[in-house]
Amino acid sequence: MGVKNQLSQTLETQQIDQRLILGSSSIYRQELLHRLRIPFDVCSPQIDETPLPREKAEMTAIRLAEAKSRAVAAGSGDAIVIGADQVAVLEGVQLGKPLNYANAVKQLQAARGKEMIFHTALCLFNSRNGNIQTRLVPSRVKFRNLSDRQIENYLDKEQPYHCAGSAKAEGLGIALLESILSDDPTALIGLPLLTLVDMLSREGIEIV
Repeated sequence: MGVKNQLSQTLETQQIDQRLILGSSSIYRQELLHRLRIPFDVCSPQIDETPLPREKAEMTAIRLAEAKSRAVAAGSGDAIVIGADQVAVLEGVQLGKPLNYANAVKQLQAARGKEMIFHTALCLFNSRNGNIQTRLVPSRVKFRNLSDRQIENYLDKEQPYHCAGSAKAEGLGIALLESILSDDPTALIGLPLLTLVDMLSREGIEIV
């Protein structure tokens, strides 16, 4: 496992006495974390994200979120590291990132008119004291009964090939959805902020 520094994000807000690091290369998670107006750095964890045999989706998400936090913390000294992962499930089957057009078409055809569950896991690891917190926030998403033409039009416009489930809800993909049910409105995008604020508070970091 290794980490690669990608970006330093600093905001003129409250100061904290430890470096805060977002262990993710996702620009959408970075944009969400900016909402909290605290200084943070970004590192991309280099880990194997392959699910283990017979591993439940919830456990995959939690395991990978923790692995990302630990991978970044290992090369970052005294820091608090945020790790996150998301696994989509359709009718009991885990869906990975489609990676190409053909796979995305298959995922969206299988999902039309059905409910998909996105399990978003969050991990906060404090390398100073060894404290680790993990939470799981599910989002239940109902897809519209999409035609093949609608699916093709969407994929031509957005190419969400690195999104599990093949729909980017923070973008045009919202038009594919009929409803979203979650306790945390930002969980579906990949970083549950309600949960994160509580976890940071437990480490002495008050947002407001």
